[in-house]
Amino acid sequence: MRGFAEKLQGYRREKGMSQEKLAEVIGVSRQAVSKWESGQTYPEMDKMLALSRLFGVSLDHLVLDGPGSEESGEAPEYPEKTAVYLSRPHYEYKSKTTCFGLPLVHIHLGRGIYVAKGIIAVGTVAIGVLPVGVIAIGGLCFGAVSLGLISLAGLALGLLLAVGGLACGALAAGGVAVGIIAVGGLALGMYSFGGCAVASRIAIGGYASGHIAVGESVRGAYTWAVVNGAFSSVNGDELREAVNREYPLLWKPFVNMILSIFK
Repeated sequence: MRGFAEKLQGYRREKGMSQEKLAEVIGVSRQAVSKWESGQTYPEMDKMLALSRLFGVSLDHLVLDGPGSEESGEAPEYPEKTAVYLSRPHYEYKSKTTCFGLPLVHIHLGRGIYVAKGIIAVGTVAIGVLPVGVIAIGGLCFGAVSLGLISLAGLALGLLLAVGGLACGALAAGGVAVGIIAVGGLALGMYSFGGCAVASRIAIGGYASGHIAVGESVRGAYTWAVVNGAFSSVNGDELREAVNREYPLLWKPFVNMILSIFK
């Protein structure tokens, strides 16, 4: 009678699977599969159940050579109302090279929530200098939800730059943007540009509300109404004079960028 290690190797080969592929399906490392097949270690119970389900043999056959073996030709039987669950397949790679105590690259993916921590991190939840995940936290972040210095996501929170459907940051761009400089469909900030722009200082948009407001519908201390949607209809010299008078310390390249759309 064959032992567990020999059976495992035989069934894997019958399936045409490499050790790497079996490891990916079961949710372990290739080294773990290698140790199982060499008889150095045995799988945990949940992994053993997953193997029996995958190969279509009973659990006692894998372990004890009981009913359901290939010799008997019987299909594995499970009692009614007994659920056998495959472990969630996942893939993990962690580089040996580290920086500041973190792996240079950590990838942790699969069905479920898997956390990756590294300089470059890819996972369901990713934490690092360059994280990519459903939830990303760190420096330059990419994800559905991200929090970092620079964030690009559906919901982006960035200390410096945030770009997303809902973006909050020093410089924010998105469907709804909140920041010191905000650009978006709905822009709220100190300087706002968008379809609906509300700002404490300068607002430019379809609807603009601010101390200085430029748009088709405007509200503020100093206002310029756009004619037929053409911002070139606004007198740029008058606008520049007002901006320089009200905010003399405003960075000149930024002023030039704002006024570049006006003659």
